[in-house]
Amino acid sequence: MKKIIEIIKKKWLKDTFLTILLIAIIFAIYFGINYGVEKLNLQDLDLTTDKVYSISESTKTKVGNLDKKVTIQIINLGNYAYLLDYANKYTQLNSNITVEQIDDLTTRPDIQNAYGLSTTDSLIIIKSEERETTLSLYDLYTYDYSTGEQIDLTEEAITNAIIGVTIEDKPKIYFLEGHNYYDSMYFELIKQDISAESNEIASLNILTAGSVPEDCDCLVITGLKEDITEMERDQLISYSDRGGKILLLDGSNVLDIETPNFNEFLNLYGFSIPKGIVIEQNPDQMIYGAPEFVIAEIQNSRLTSNINMSMNVCIVDGGKIEFKDDETLENLGVTYETIATTSDSAFLRTDFSISSMSKTNLDSDAGNSIIGAFITRTTEDLKQSQMIVYSNSTFATNQEINMNGSYGYISRLFNNDDVVINSISYLTQRTDTITIRKDTESVTYMVNQTQHNIIVAIIFSVPALIIILGIIVWQVRRRKK
Repeated sequence: MKKIIEIIKKKWLKDTFLTILLIAIIFAIYFGINYGVEKLNLQDLDLTTDKVYSISESTKTKVGNLDKKVTIQIINLGNYAYLLDYANKYTQLNSNITVEQIDDLTTRPDIQNAYGLSTTDSLIIIKSEERETTLSLYDLYTYDYSTGEQIDLTEEAITNAIIGVTIEDKPKIYFLEGHNYYDSMYFELIKQDISAESNEIASLNILTAGSVPEDCDCLVITGLKEDITEMERDQLISYSDRGGKILLLDGSNVLDIETPNFNEFLNLYGFSIPKGIVIEQNPDQMIYGAPEFVIAEIQNSRLTSNINMSMNVCIVDGGKIEFKDDETLENLGVTYETIATTSDSAFLRTDFSISSMSKTNLDSDAGNSIIGAFITRTTEDLKQSQMIVYSNSTFATNQEINMNGSYGYISRLFNNDDVVINSISYLTQRTDTITIRKDTESVTYMVNQTQHNIIVAIIFSVPALIIILGIIVWQVRRRKK
């Protein structure tokens, strides 16, 4: 025992003093750096492929130039470090946005009374000088019950809430109903996404409403299963004559339906979509094994003005848009710009009994055919009506398809969702919201407080354990010498 004590006195205490001092300095530096980083509110590095922990380009476009004061109040959510960190990213993006963390509601009876909260209730309040809205934790995520994964919606919810409290007036978007090939349920996903961009969505049946409402900022028309009535035709013409904005998601008329009334309306814009499906032959412009899934790059800058990358649309069983000759278009007061085309090797099929995906003698050429266009119609009294038309409505639906054993919605293929929303944004004069949106189905795993404590314990205990073991091994080796 005396010998052990003597070793400790003479060697261990003396030789390890500097080691202990070094450890203390390391810990001091560690805590100092973390404290400084927290105070400086520096932007995190996000090395994930989908940038799920970063503010997306979509949010930067929508919020970066915001000139109104916005406050994000986070109430009784101090344990959710991820949420606080994400909210602070908005303050880095725009100095007009501030974050207020409130962990003791007893000091804020005004908030308790205004929202009927108890001292333990949690809430997120996002407000500007004009209006405010609230979010709960349940608005920040959803679940994929087939996999048990939690899908993070934090950025989408906060960004759209900020837009909602700062926008002057929400554009009113009407979906025409009554004669459509797809009923409204097939467009629920796209409607949710349009609404999330701070638009107001409504359905319109002209036969019951009597006309297109005056507050209609954009009328969405999807493919028909039957012709519209003369009364509906006249009301659509009247809407166009007063400068109406229209997004037309038409079809290839595979059922060969006679639609003289609707065609008369389309004639105002100088185009038609004849019967037939465009089938692609260029492997770079089709989904592998599915030539009827035509991939085309959006060529028109109106829909890509704020985007630093290409945007592709995937038209499914689409048709071919055919414009009238230049003289006729001039007489109609119509000009158009191409949005998307097929490759030069595509063809049009009208005989659907043919199963081959290669061109036959019964098929006609459809190389470089227009499948998306922006049209301006100027009336005699110099009013301008604008229409964006795509020769397909399937691409915007929430039909599920099986691609190599993985199921997904057609509206989520490539940038289909963005193409529809950006088209509406342009028609409603909200070009600041034209962008490519982050995939809201990016999966993140959020931890609770217990899991957070375990992670922190591991972060601190493992290095400490390694240091202690290193000291022990070092002493054992010295004694052996």
